[in-house]
Amino acid sequence: MIDYIKGQIIELTPTELILENHGIGYSLLISLQTYEAFQLQTQVVAYIHHYIREDEELFYGFATKDERELFRLLIGVSGIGVASARMMLSTLSSEEIRQAILAEDVNRIKSVKGIGLKSAQRLVLELKDKIVKGEGADSTVLFQADQSGLVQEATTALTMLGFSKANIGKVMPAILKENPSAKVEDIIKAALKRL
Repeated sequence: MIDYIKGQIIELTPTELILENHGIGYSLLISLQTYEAFQLQTQVVAYIHHYIREDEELFYGFATKDERELFRLLIGVSGIGVASARMMLSTLSSEEIRQAILAEDVNRIKSVKGIGLKSAQRLVLELKDKIVKGEGADSTVLFQADQSGLVQEATTALTMLGFSKANIGKVMPAILKENPSAKVEDIIKAALKRL
C-alpha cells in the first residue's frame, strides 16, 4: 500500500495533480483544499488513497493526513462514493464538514452538488458518533507541533498492537497533559495502562 508520494509538481489543476517521483509521473485526483494547499509549492508530499474497482484504478491525493482520513470516513457511508466525497472536500473545508455533521446541519451538507436529502441524513446518522470519537481525523492535528511526531509514532505503535484510533485518541490528551515532555515509550506505556 502506498501511504504518500513525495515529489515535484509537474502539473496542477483544481482537480488533478501530476507528481513526479524518481522519473515516474503519478496522476492524482485532488480536492480544491489540496489544490489551494499546493498552489505555491513545487515540491510536495501527497498522502494517497488507492481506489480500485474491477474496471478502474485511481489514486486520490491529499495535502494532509487529516483530509485523507475524513475522505475515507465519508466513502465508508453507503451511497457516498469517491466522487461525492471529493466534491464535499472541494465545497467545504474538513472542519466545516465535521461541524455540519456534529450540528446535524442537513441543509449545509445538502448544499454540496450531488448530495441529496437522504444522503445528507445518512451522513449525519452514520458519522456523528464516529466524529465525536475522533475517527476521520489525524490525531496529530490535536497536539502541538513539537508533540505531533511523538503522538504519530505512539499512535502507529498502538494501532499495530490492535487498539483503535478512536480509543487511542481519547487517552492521548490526558497522557500529554500529565507529562508534556514524555518520550514515545512513556506515551505508549501510559496508554497501555489506560486502554
